[in-house]
Amino acid sequence: MNLKEFAARIGLSQTTVSRAMSGYPEVKAETRARVLEAAERLGYRPNSIAQRLATGRAGAIGIVFQGGGRFGPHSSEFMGGLSTRLQQEGIDILVSTVESAQDEAAAYRRLAASKRVDAVIVHTPARTDERIALLQALGLPFIVHGRSEAEKPFAFLDIDNFGAIAAATKHLAALGHRRIALINGDTASTYARDRDKGYRRTLAAEGIAVDPALTGHGEFTDETGFRLMQGFLALPAPPTAVIAGSMMSALGAMRAIRIAGLAVGEDVSLIAHDDVFPYLSPDNLVPAVTTTQSPIRAAGERIGDMALRLLQGEAPEALQEVWPVEFVIRGSTGAARS
Repeated sequence: MNLKEFAARIGLSQTTVSRAMSGYPEVKAETRARVLEAAERLGYRPNSIAQRLATGRAGAIGIVFQGGGRFGPHSSEFMGGLSTRLQQEGIDILVSTVESAQDEAAAYRRLAASKRVDAVIVHTPARTDERIALLQALGLPFIVHGRSEAEKPFAFLDIDNFGAIAAATKHLAALGHRRIALINGDTASTYARDRDKGYRRTLAAEGIAVDPALTGHGEFTDETGFRLMQGFLALPAPPTAVIAGSMMSALGAMRAIRIAGLAVGEDVSLIAHDDVFPYLSPDNLVPAVTTTQSPIRAAGERIGDMALRLLQGEAPEALQEVWPVEFVIRGSTGAARS
């Protein structure tokens, strides 16, 4: 049966039925329960086009990526989790790729004007991110994957980047390491700034001087990890330990260590931040890699859930989460050699 027939069958308007099945907060809980029970009993499944016309929703969530070539394994895992959650509710994902910040801002304006999406996901936020103020001005609902400074509250999900790198640095210091390198992302991003703070403050607390030559920045790729690690090892006083911002950069760092004729876990200890990839397990590397661990696919699922709750009327300030990061010690870390 169609929407008109189903609504007449249970004695409600078509708009009320559509809004009840879409989770609108203004529909009473008992009405929504009645509609869902009747739909299950009568075998009614809403026509997505008709439902969108009745509710005024697009039935889609948008996400804009700058530089399509940088859509790597981290993005793929996140999108896998996001789509898993949204598909459960029949919500599509509209993906756009742009070349610059100006193009991204223009993309948001088009999405708001065309009403092709009900909300957007903002990723890799800067410490002060113009996208947040723009989306708030446009009135386009959004969830941020990460954190940023803003005048008005907004919904976000982040991990404890400061605590993750602080724990890693403290562990290496406890093993006797005093020359500890950090492979970080672009510190214009909030997550990289927080990791840098965790690293520097922990070194200071341990009485270790910060050497700027032991910090490198770049995209989290094997090539970046390899290049930065080679530079660290070429220093007059090379590091005895390194913290890599991702498993991808950790692989490059391990390759550079081995090419230099050194052993990971013996000559140079290594800790990686692991986003938990199904095809790359730190347990299966040789040696197994010590990690600060947070599943990015689970983050994608959770952000999808938060976006749905935002559309159901929850306030942005009620949708703010910071996940702790698990620290797993394996064979890639050991005592510093005297």
